[in-house]
Amino acid sequence: MPGRTRSVHALPKAHLHLHFTGSMRVHTVREMADKHGLRLPPALTSQWPPQLSARDERGWFRFQRLYDSARACVQDEEDLRRIVREAAEDDAAEGSRWLELQVDPTTYAPFVGGLTPATEIILDEARLASGTTGTQVAIVIAASRMRHPLEARTLARLASQHAGYGPGSVVGFGLSNDERRGLTSEFEAAFRIARRAGLASVPHAGELLGADHVQVALDHLDPHRLGHGVRAVDNPEVLRRVVEKDITLEVCPGSNVALGVYRTLADVPLPRLLDAGAKVALGADDPLLFGTRLTDQYLSARKDHGLSDEVLADLARASIEGSRAPADVRREVLQGIDEWLTATPA
Repeated sequence: MPGRTRSVHALPKAHLHLHFTGSMRVHTVREMADKHGLRLPPALTSQWPPQLSARDERGWFRFQRLYDSARACVQDEEDLRRIVREAAEDDAAEGSRWLELQVDPTTYAPFVGGLTPATEIILDEARLASGTTGTQVAIVIAASRMRHPLEARTLARLASQHAGYGPGSVVGFGLSNDERRGLTSEFEAAFRIARRAGLASVPHAGELLGADHVQVALDHLDPHRLGHGVRAVDNPEVLRRVVEKDITLEVCPGSNVALGVYRTLADVPLPRLLDAGAKVALGADDPLLFGTRLTDQYLSARKDHGLSDEVLADLARASIEGSRAPADVRREVLQGIDEWLTATPA
């Protein structure tokens, strides 16, 4: 069909759902493990990418254990800077012109003198990478559902101190980890702190749990975007509310399948979300553990759902429109999307 041969790598886009540790190249985590004298599990060495499922507590524990193994390899300033720089380089190679990299600095803080130094190192490298890679990098600070809600308030205040709208700034506040743990309502105060500073509210909701948890996030966290949010499709009323509130869904098909939310990529209800009028920004989530990157999500949209290049362009537009990119970056990316769509297919 016409338009099916345009390169998705060349399609300008934004990347709104990428986790700090999960963004690492697999050979990078191996090199860091060697550097610090650590031993990695086979799923990150000879058996990569790992076979995962998080449909039950045991499956999530295995996923979290692998994630923690990778995170333990990040132990100094050089490591932090390398992750940011390589994430920007990899995104630039895939046509991503704006990246909002999500990080919880809590784990890395002891190695560099505290939460503030860890955050400032990451922000400084985001500014440097923005000037050299072709991808503008901003940061989302995320609290963990596995920790006490009071810690989330501390992170929200930290994020507020560095709030801004350009590369090298904190642009959003998130809530990540297993949706089945903790009470979402208890994090409401932290999100109020972040919103007062002008930060985007970008909590995870609606992947491991269904539309009922999307509803809870809508009621208590006033989201601008939802990390995943794909399960909103399970309840037409919840999905209608998402559409009416103009909330962008950060849909990560590779993650959905790897964690057992859907059996195959063709089962991910991307067309149903789009038909309902939802704004969808595709994301890679954790390439280190899932083995797929940003353009793989666009290729799946084309191959597994038969979406045309016009629809792929709409997905790219939704990604930049749902971002916190400054006006000049938005204009440039949107113009690039139009040019990509009008170019003669290879």
